[in-house]
Amino acid sequence: MKVTAGAEDAERCNQGFTVAATAVASGAEVSLWLTGEAAWFGVPGRAEQFALPHAQPLADLLATVLAGGIVTVCSQCAARREIGADDLRDGVRLAGSPSYVEEVLAEGVQALVY
Repeated sequence: MKVTAGAEDAERCNQGFTVAATAVASGAEVSLWLTGEAAWFGVPGRAEQFALPHAQPLADLLATVLAGGIVTVCSQCAARREIGADDLRDGVRLAGSPSYVEEVLAEGVQALVY
């Protein structure tokens, strides 16, 4: 799963996190990639600042994904925002397009982009 939007497109952003957390809760293997403005949610405190009426708190959704899946921030997106590996919350990793391509081209994988 890939979330490309941040607070500037709150509904699309929240949909991606909601689907990822729901997939984890249902027992699916989930790898959530945060790209573009969504890269900020890999930094502590950012998900806690996000609010969308009638939606689960983004921090709770992210915690669910971290507990049962993998969360990755795009390394190029992070670099453009001056986010380093030491800036990320526990459990979030940095990786680039080779890792993403390897994941989404694996047999039986379904990639969803929000």
